[in-house]
Amino acid sequence: MYSRRMAGVTLVELVIAIVILAAALGGLVAAFAQANRASADPVVTRQMLAIADSMMEEVLLKPFAVDNDPSPTRADFNDVRDFDTTDDTTAGYTSNGIVDIDGVAIEGLAGYSVSVQVNNVALDGAPAADALRVIVTVTSGPQQLSLTGWRTQPW
Repeated sequence: MYSRRMAGVTLVELVIAIVILAAALGGLVAAFAQANRASADPVVTRQMLAIADSMMEEVLLKPFAVDNDPSPTRADFNDVRDFDTTDDTTAGYTSNGIVDIDGVAIEGLAGYSVSVQVNNVALDGAPAADALRVIVTVTSGPQQLSLTGWRTQPW
């Protein structure tokens, strides 16, 4: 008996293979499109983090409390509480557009805003009168980033 075997693919097999490849390729294109749309966001997020970190460092490097009245300008703030003298529910220091300590706008950062809120909080082993929570919030368009730090009265 002579058996002849045919090599190749049928039209049905070819159509099924094309459909599977098209579905896989469509998924890859969607993933690349999403990555492309989100590729600029890390730059904005890192800039927001740098702004928040810089402001948090400025606030936490101030003394816990000084008896002098707070100055209306940031350059003359002499303690942590000067950044939020109003109450514990609303932000104290705010800036639309990032400025240096003397109030001079920093080029390229006009699209960002920053606010500082300082609250008395009780920590483990420290009463509320001896501990402050500092919340720095940076906003850029719809994105918002907050850092929280604590400052305690030196004993």
